[in-house]
Amino acid sequence: MHSGLVNPIDLSRDGRQAGHLAIPYSVDRSPYYQIRIPILRLKNGEGPSLLLMAGNHGDEYEGELQLGRLMRRLDITKIRGAVTILPMANLPAVMAAKRCSPFDGGNLNRAFPGDPAGTPTARLAHFLEHDLFPRHDAVLDLHSGGTSMAHLPCTLIERQANAARFARSVALMRAMGAAHAFIADNGPAAPTSMGAAGRAGTIGLSGEFGGGGTVTPESMAFTAAAIDRLLMALGIADAPVLSRVPLAAPPALQLLSLSRHSQGIHADRRGWFEPAVPLGATVSAGDLAGWYHDLERLEQPEEELRFAESGIVISHRLHCDSQAGDCLIQVAEPIDG
Repeated sequence: MHSGLVNPIDLSRDGRQAGHLAIPYSVDRSPYYQIRIPILRLKNGEGPSLLLMAGNHGDEYEGELQLGRLMRRLDITKIRGAVTILPMANLPAVMAAKRCSPFDGGNLNRAFPGDPAGTPTARLAHFLEHDLFPRHDAVLDLHSGGTSMAHLPCTLIERQANAARFARSVALMRAMGAAHAFIADNGPAAPTSMGAAGRAGTIGLSGEFGGGGTVTPESMAFTAAAIDRLLMALGIADAPVLSRVPLAAPPALQLLSLSRHSQGIHADRRGWFEPAVPLGATVSAGDLAGWYHDLERLEQPEEELRFAESGIVISHRLHCDSQAGDCLIQVAEPIDG
């Protein structure tokens, strides 16, 4: 079935091709409107192929900015194989500075495997999983904590049943040079891009590269280094393209596990959250996690929040004003293996 998405790129052709994926979507102001998602394809002979994408969530900027820069910098004569770049996959969300698409409320990272006859987000997810992902040896989907969360920089893969592909995924994740990483166990039906990559038979790589709806020199350097290391590990490039300084030896990698509700503290009512510990801190069960203030009842003292589990602090809420159900802070469990 045709997905209603038009792809102008011939993935089999050598050379540089720039264009837009077009998703027809009739709106009040424009009955023949198209959502136009920028795409760049560079192919120089036979060799490995890598799809780089960002903007899966629109308010996660490290990947969007670095992939835009890579589109301008990458020299086709200095690569082997192919690189496809989607810097703003969920374009409506990017332009609205939101996590999800304002057109259909679609969270692209919960929309896979998609629907060729569905909303724009569902149609894009279907195209990615069934057409674009299978045409690449590896997919890197760059994320961050978004507007509302600060996140410890880390990389991520999904556990896969195919032993050889899983081993290669682990090796490439290590090559990206993060100090912390997750191996997620979301199962073969996961609605995420990493679940989609597994079903498409390709290596899926992801991670959290910053947060707060902004970028910092540190988060941009981490993102640039991870992309450069991956290009070199795959044999596509011989030297860094994005990094402004020589790449240092990567740190030892600490694997982490986030699998239990009790590893997070969630708000049970409206309040104002004040964290007590920084990202990356090692904490024990019972340690102070932060304080929860009630600005509507100033006579009441702030509530002390304490961790239910030990681990490494990986994220905390940046928006002080919080509602019931909001995740305020999380710890992950260090694991061996």
